[in-house]
Amino acid sequence: MKVNAYLEVVMEIAPENRPAAAKVYHDYRAPFLDEIPGALTKELLIRDEDVQVIHGFDSAEHARAYLDSALFTQKVVPGLKPLWGADPDVRIYTVA
Repeated sequence: MKVNAYLEVVMEIAPENRPAAAKVYHDYRAPFLDEIPGALTKELLIRDEDVQVIHGFDSAEHARAYLDSALFTQKVVPGLKPLWGADPDVRIYTVA
């Protein structure tokens, strides 16, 4: 399958909290790829300004559905929320 949509989550996370954020990413990367319908890729990107997680999906519909999934709402968000300096910026892109 090819990536047809991306879900981008941009988070303001202080440098001292980034190891904890990376742990959440690594803890739930395999379940995301194995259990979430349409999930194809997941990458953690770090820069001075923020931390981004880029999720590749087979469709924008699957990307939107992930935001309501138990994995995202009951595991990923509770693991990351205490680390956020502000609410994350969540965007879905369709590949042209």
